Amino acid sequence: MALFRCEEMALYQLFLQSEAAYNCVGEMGEIGLVQFRDMNPDVNAFQRKFVNEVRRCEEMERKLRFIEKEVKKEAHINIPNNVPDLKQVPAAREMNELDNQLEKLENELRELLSNQEQLQKNFLELTELKQVLLRTSIFFQEGGGHFGAPGGTDPEYQIAPSEDPGASKLGVVAGVIKRELLGAFERVLWRVCRGNVFLKHADIEEPLTDPTTGDSLLKCVFIVFFQGEQLGNRVKKICEGFRATLYPCPEQTAERREMLKGVEARIADLQVVLDQTLSHRTRVLESAAANLPLWFVKVRKIKSIYHTLNLFQVSQKYLQVQCWIPITDIPKIQAALDKGTSDAGSSVPSVLSQVPTKEQPPTFNRTNKFTEGFQTIIDAYGVSSYREMNPMPFTVITFPFLFAVMFGDCGHGLIMALFAGLLIWKEKDIIAAKSKNEIFMMFFGGRYLIFLMGVFSIYTGILYNDLFSKSMNIFGSQWAIPQDVAKTLAGYSDNTDTVELDPKDSFKDKAPYPFGLDPIWQVADNKLDFLNSFKMKLSVILGVMHMLFGVVLSLLNHTYFRKPLNVIAEFIPQVLFLGGLFGYLVFMIIYKWFAFDYTNSASAPQLLITFTDMFMLSAPDDELYSGQYTVQVIILLVGVACVPWMLFVKPTVLYMRHRNPAAGLTFKNLNNLAGDDGEGTEGLISNDELDRENGIGGDDHVISPDTHGAHSSNGNAPGAGGHGGGHGDDDEEFDFGQIMILQAIHTIEFCLGCISHTASYLRLWALSLAHAELSEVLWSMVMSIGLSYDSVFPGILILPPIFAAWAVLTLAILLLMEGLSAFLHALRLHWVEFQSKFYHGEGHLFTPFSFKHIVENPLED
Repeated sequence: MALFRCEEMALYQLFLQSEAAYNCVGEMGEIGLVQFRDMNPDVNAFQRKFVNEVRRCEEMERKLRFIEKEVKKEAHINIPNNVPDLKQVPAAREMNELDNQLEKLENELRELLSNQEQLQKNFLELTELKQVLLRTSIFFQEGGGHFGAPGGTDPEYQIAPSEDPGASKLGVVAGVIKRELLGAFERVLWRVCRGNVFLKHADIEEPLTDPTTGDSLLKCVFIVFFQGEQLGNRVKKICEGFRATLYPCPEQTAERREMLKGVEARIADLQVVLDQTLSHRTRVLESAAANLPLWFVKVRKIKSIYHTLNLFQVSQKYLQVQCWIPITDIPKIQAALDKGTSDAGSSVPSVLSQVPTKEQPPTFNRTNKFTEGFQTIIDAYGVSSYREMNPMPFTVITFPFLFAVMFGDCGHGLIMALFAGLLIWKEKDIIAAKSKNEIFMMFFGGRYLIFLMGVFSIYTGILYNDLFSKSMNIFGSQWAIPQDVAKTLAGYSDNTDTVELDPKDSFKDKAPYPFGLDPIWQVADNKLDFLNSFKMKLSVILGVMHMLFGVVLSLLNHTYFRKPLNVIAEFIPQVLFLGGLFGYLVFMIIYKWFAFDYTNSASAPQLLITFTDMFMLSAPDDELYSGQYTVQVIILLVGVACVPWMLFVKPTVLYMRHRNPAAGLTFKNLNNLAGDDGEGTEGLISNDELDRENGIGGDDHVISPDTHGAHSSNGNAPGAGGHGGGHGDDDEEFDFGQIMILQAIHTIEFCLGCISHTASYLRLWALSLAHAELSEVLWSMVMSIGLSYDSVFPGILILPPIFAAWAVLTLAILLLMEGLSAFLHALRLHWVEFQSKFYHGEGHLFTPFSFKHIVENPLED
């Protein structure tokens, strides 16, 4: 496993026999280690060889989604989350069998759905007819009632004489209408018919079911009395406009009673048929639900195989494609090709041949469940260039540590570690559950990162001696109150006065607290003054060390890509500039800690003033050590000299080499010479290589310096990789002015960045102070209220709600909000201050053809 750099990649030409191509591509999808290139970029997607197979798979996916939709309508039917272990690639002939099976199942479900909908529609009509017959019987039995208009005494609603001269017989229209439309229906009916109708209605108490949508419907029965055929036509048109359903209503009681008995008998028979239909449909859906994930996996595997085959160049007997392959995995790929060829029954082996190329290979960083979260943080900034130093192994330690410096509290760190530990303990169950909660899955994906952040926070909390804003007196304070001071304190009447303790008399054993801060600082009035000074200096030390480490990593990039000019013209002056100026500040901080104690601290110089005087070339008033002024002048002169060193040396050497080709080197790629060392390319090539590129010599300049040759899948792959290759295919014209501009930009960026980045690390101090103060404020303003009662009775009642409020605020503010803030600041320190010293992040990810996502998430598109 390549831990500090990405895997070495090589470009290969793959030749597959036509009858074995499907099986070979399927086996490579199982191992997921090959990234195919499109060999037909100019061919339309609808004109490719296997477009019909892809369309057929899409049609099967449509059928599966229809079946899935029907299954999900039944709440009691569950689709299994786990897919049976399907290591074998689905055979090409299975597509026909599966297509026929899905076609038959879809037709059966559609027929059942149609029959069920028709039965439910008939059941709804019979139920409504039954309600109409029951309600109208009541209406007809009512006699002697007052037949008034719906508007009461309103003149607009008074009954008018009929306009139909032939009206002699009373007509009746009965039906069912939606309850929410009844008011509008009644008003329109009264106005259009000019009051010559009489309407009675009653609500249907039980909700009905819409056979099409399955929604509940609230309806009511109505009956309209009118005179004349013309008025009856108007009433029927109004009912049609409001989508009311009309039913026959015999005038004779015996006829209605006979019809009601017939309707009830038909409803009973229909209910039996409907129950049998639903039972059969449930059995079909349960059988389909058990196989649904497996069918999805098979169909999508087949579809992805044919989609990949569309990338190949197809001839009558073989298919060919170019692909990126990790060098160390060639034996696995050869074994997969052998298995695919054997399963297809082909006697001709597949052939791999390494292809010379100048293209930058994709970046492939292997990860596991522990390192995946950290690698995601790196890739979010930018994918590392090919064979560039990968910051992930160092980020595993530095990221949670810098987070903990800002978040140092034993209690908060313990809660965070326990939460992450629970996620780690239950990770198999959580993965099997396949939760759709994106926020929770985000926390779950970073569970190992959160666990380390919690563990490191416990460590820094012990150093700060901070547990929910309270100190732990584990070893006993090294400070003691002298007897004379104790007598003075005994004479004070209140607690408003303070006493200053002299370390000469109050410091026991003349030794510091064994580990971390002395708990006496928790009650000291000058606690903030002491912690501010300590944490600010600690932030500067950590920041300069972190940046120097990044510059050292750039040396590993320069040496790996064989760029001695970058070592001389960039690395050395950068180390001298950063280490000389800001490293000297770190030296003064540490030296002052050792050189001064409570016996002579009054004469200790101020480091900020000393560092400022150094740039002003002023002699220090109080020397930190003998010869300090001379050393500072030398360091300042070296730092100033590093600026033109970084600015002019590299462009001058490149110009001289371009003017004198006989020296053995010439200019090739302007972008690479600008300092893009992480590109995985070489900016300088020999004259022999240049001649070969112009057609004078042999092969083209390639990524791998090793020999290339074709070999069968049964043979051994030659070594490949090397230290990179260029991006472009053509030489560019040497432009000294552009090189100077680019070098000036990089020089100014580094010099100013050293100052701004050092100041940026002071956020470690600022957020640590803010977190500690918020924790203390929360304790003093909330929790201390519940602990302030001397008696048990009121205290035992008040303490639980007070503790609950304190716990909720601690989780919401100190853990979530402050934790997110510290996380973002630690992220910025790594992306900007640390990685800018060596990391370019201009690569592109290795995206192999793999079935992994299909198997893990069979029901997702």
